[in-house]
Amino acid sequence: MLENSARSWAVVAITGQLIFATYVSVVYGKALAAGNMKGWNVAMPRGYVEGDTSGNITLGLHLLFAVVMLAGGAAQLAPWIRNRYPQFYRWNGRLYLGAAALMGVGGLYLLWVRGTVGGLGQHLGTTLNAVLLLLCAAMTLRHAIARRFRDHQRWALRLFLVTGGVWCFRISLMLILMIYRRPVGFDLKAFDGPLLTFLSFAQTLIPLAILELYLWARDRGTAMGKMAVAGLLIVLTLATAGGVAAATLGMWLPRM
Repeated sequence: MLENSARSWAVVAITGQLIFATYVSVVYGKALAAGNMKGWNVAMPRGYVEGDTSGNITLGLHLLFAVVMLAGGAAQLAPWIRNRYPQFYRWNGRLYLGAAALMGVGGLYLLWVRGTVGGLGQHLGTTLNAVLLLLCAAMTLRHAIARRFRDHQRWALRLFLVTGGVWCFRISLMLILMIYRRPVGFDLKAFDGPLLTFLSFAQTLIPLAILELYLWARDRGTAMGKMAVAGLLIVLTLATAGGVAAATLGMWLPRM
């Protein structure tokens, strides 16, 4: 029951992240191919800034690495790829780690040097995500080099969750908007408020906390403990599916 509930969540999460990667590829790639760089501003405040060559290039690479990272992370979690195509699995893992590290560094630059919307609380929450992303990538690589594969797997799972932070923020926000039918706990125009600050930290900390519960239940938990964590994962799977549906139908699909 525990393993099946974890797999169910993983399938929903990977599906949602691939939809998000497709959205990023189509919306921003189509604008770039058409030479309509201002099309980046339709869905992203301060997406393309006239005269900011370094910032625009950094953002473009950030979006590219995001697609590589989301697709690469999905491939790394597929057992049949690891078992049937081990060489591809290893090279994809290297690409995934590299993209994740560049995402972390690029995100910090775009946040603190170039600037973006939101308040200080959101910026601190996003910074925490970027720092933990770099830490998890480094620890995943360290344990792989040392051939400590059990520790490598644990840190790779943590990395997968941290790299999905931006995606998690979006599906959580859209799920809340779908439930309440209006902005609650934040100002939509300023895109600031206590809810957004909470989500900026929750996008990283809550998935990591649930992962640690799962690892504890899997390795050392009692039968009751495993059932309790399995029940939590079932609820989380339903919430994730609702958030993915809300974000896909309400935000991503209409813009594609």
